[in-house]
Amino acid sequence: MTSTPMPTPMSTPVSAPHSFQVDLRGLVDLLSHHLYSSPRVYVRELLQNAVDAVTARQAIDPEAQADIRLSASGGRVTIEDSGIGLTAAEAHSFLATIGRSSKRGGDELHDQALEATRRDFLGQFGIGLLACFVVARQIRVVTRSARDPLAAPVEWLATDDGSYTVRELPHAARPEPGTTVVLEARPGAAEWTVPAKVEELARDYGSLLPYDITFDDGEGGEPRPVTDRPAVWERTFPTPAARRAALAGHCTELFGFAPLDSIDLELPVAGVRGVAYVLPDPTSPAHRAGHRVHLKGMLLTQRADNLLPDWAFFVRAVIDTDTLRPTASRENLYDDETLSAVREALGAHIRGWLAELAASDPDRLAAFLRVHHLGVKSMARHDSELLGLMLPWLPFETSAGSMSLQEFAAAHTDIHFTRTVEEFRQIAPIAAAHGLGVINAGYTYDADLLALLPSVRPELKVTELDAGAVTERLDPVPTAAELALAPFLATARTRLEAQSCDVVLRAFQPVTVPALYLDDRQARQERDRTTAMESADSLWSGILGALRGSAPRARLVLNHNNPLIRRISGLQDEALTGTAVESLYGQALLMSQRPLRPADSALLNRAFLGLLEWATHATAPSTERPTDARDGEEDQK
Repeated sequence: MTSTPMPTPMSTPVSAPHSFQVDLRGLVDLLSHHLYSSPRVYVRELLQNAVDAVTARQAIDPEAQADIRLSASGGRVTIEDSGIGLTAAEAHSFLATIGRSSKRGGDELHDQALEATRRDFLGQFGIGLLACFVVARQIRVVTRSARDPLAAPVEWLATDDGSYTVRELPHAARPEPGTTVVLEARPGAAEWTVPAKVEELARDYGSLLPYDITFDDGEGGEPRPVTDRPAVWERTFPTPAARRAALAGHCTELFGFAPLDSIDLELPVAGVRGVAYVLPDPTSPAHRAGHRVHLKGMLLTQRADNLLPDWAFFVRAVIDTDTLRPTASRENLYDDETLSAVREALGAHIRGWLAELAASDPDRLAAFLRVHHLGVKSMARHDSELLGLMLPWLPFETSAGSMSLQEFAAAHTDIHFTRTVEEFRQIAPIAAAHGLGVINAGYTYDADLLALLPSVRPELKVTELDAGAVTERLDPVPTAAELALAPFLATARTRLEAQSCDVVLRAFQPVTVPALYLDDRQARQERDRTTAMESADSLWSGILGALRGSAPRARLVLNHNNPLIRRISGLQDEALTGTAVESLYGQALLMSQRPLRPADSALLNRAFLGLLEWATHATAPSTERPTDARDGEEDQK
C-alpha cells in the first residue's frame, strides 16, 4: 500500500502581488451616504487642503505669502491657495490615491523637514480632494510646486466616472507656486454651489482658521473676509462688562439665545480653549446639548454631546482644540482617554465658576439657581464639597415652605422626607401644624442629596417619613373620650380589616381634615405581598404566606377635632357607621393620590352606593331602616 505524499510549501505556486482597485462611483456613494452626514462637508475639505498646503509651504519658506481665496459662480466653486503645490509625479501619486496625504514631501529630506509641523495639519486621513465628488461631477486642479522652481505647472482633471488625466501646462498658466481647484456641480447638487450657501458654509467651518481667507461671489464686489480671528473669548476688551456683552452677542449669533452667564474654558496642557454659555431657561437633565468643537481652527462638529459631563446640561460650549482626536468622518470627537480627562477638567472649570459665584457674587448665583438648581443638584450628588458649598443656596420644598437645607436644618435636627410629591402634599399642612420637619424628596435628585446630607452635617438625622412618626406627633385623645368611642373604633377597624388598614383616633390641625391615610414602604410591601398571594397558585401562595412579617400596616388617622368625625362616631346604626368609615377611608386614599387596588375601588363603589341608598331612604316617608349596600348586592345575587 502506497501513500500519497503531502505537497510541500515549495510546491505551492506564489502569485504576483496586485494593487486594490477602487470604484470611484462606489466611493462617492460611501462618502455621501455613510461616512459624512451631509454634502456640506465638501467646503471643509477644500478649506482643509488649502490650509494644510499653506502650512506645508510655511514650513520650508516662512516668508512665503499665506493667502486663500474662495469663490462661487455659475455652478462652479473655486479655491486658490499660495501653498506648497505639486509636481506632475506628486499629482499622480497623491491626488488619485486613497489613503495617502499630499502633505508629505516627495523625498526623505522634505519629509523630515515637514514632520515637525505635521501637528499643525488639519487632515489626517488622505481621503482629501476625492471627497468633493459628493457634489462635483468634475474636479480640475492646476498646481505648481514650491519645492521645485523649475517644474512646470500641472493640470489634474478628474470626473466622477473614476477617470483622470495629468498634463503639464506652460509656465504662464500659473506663474507662482500654489494650487487652484475648480469644482463643477453634478446634477442634483447645484444647491450646494450657490454663492450664498458656499459663503455660509465657509464662515461656519473656517471662521477661526489661522490664515486670511476671502470669498468672492462673482458679482464684481470686493471679496469678503471669511475668517474672524482671534476668537471672541481670546480678545482683549476695555472692561469686563464689554467682554460680557461681546460674549453674549457671540452666543446669540451662534446658538440663538442670550446667555444667563458665560464660563471661560481653558486647558493649556490639553490645548483646549473656549467658552461655555449658561442657558437662560430650564432644560431637562435628559437633554444632551450639542457643543461646537473646532480642531485647529476648523469646525469639527456643532453637535458634540460627549465634550462635557452629563450633569452640565445647562450650558452650551464652543471650544478650539489642538489635541483631541476626531472620528474618521471628522464630524465628532473620538471618545478616548484624552477626551475623558478633558471632560473631567472642563467639568471642574464649571464647578469652580459656581464656587466663585458663591464666594463673591451671591446675587448672580441666586439668579442662576432660580433657573438651573436641578443641574447643581445633579453635580452635588457626586461632590460632597460642592454640596456643602451649595447648602445655603439650593432650594427644597419643605413643610415650612421653600427654603435651603441649611435654613431648614437650623430649625429641625430630625429631618423626615417623603419619596413622592403626592405623599408630601397630603402630610405637609399637618406636619407644619405639629412641628414635624418634612422635605419633599419626590423631585429629581432630592432623595440622593438628603441621603448625603449627614456626610456634610453629621449632627443631622435624616429618615424617610413613616406612619408611626406622624402619628406620634399628633395629639392623643383623652382616655375617657377614647373609651367612650371604643364601639365606634371597633366597628371602624372591623370594616377596614380587609384593606389591611388600622384605625387610630387623634386630635390634629387643621380641623378641616377629617381623616388622614398614612403608610410607609414596609406597609406597601406587605399589601403587595397580600395581593400577590391572593392571585397566586397554591405553591406560591404558601411561599408568600411564609414570608408574612410583622411589618406595620397602613393607618387611617381620624381627627377627633373634626365635627364630621364627631357626628359619625355618634351614629347608632352600625351598618351606617361602617359605610361612613369606608367613605372616610376612600376619601383619605384619594387625597393621598396613591394608586387604587381593585379592593380599594370596590370599597369606594360600595360606600358611595351605600350612602346614596341611605340618603334616599332617609328622605322617604317610610321609617324603615336603610338597607346596607352590601345587603342589596346579596339581594341582586
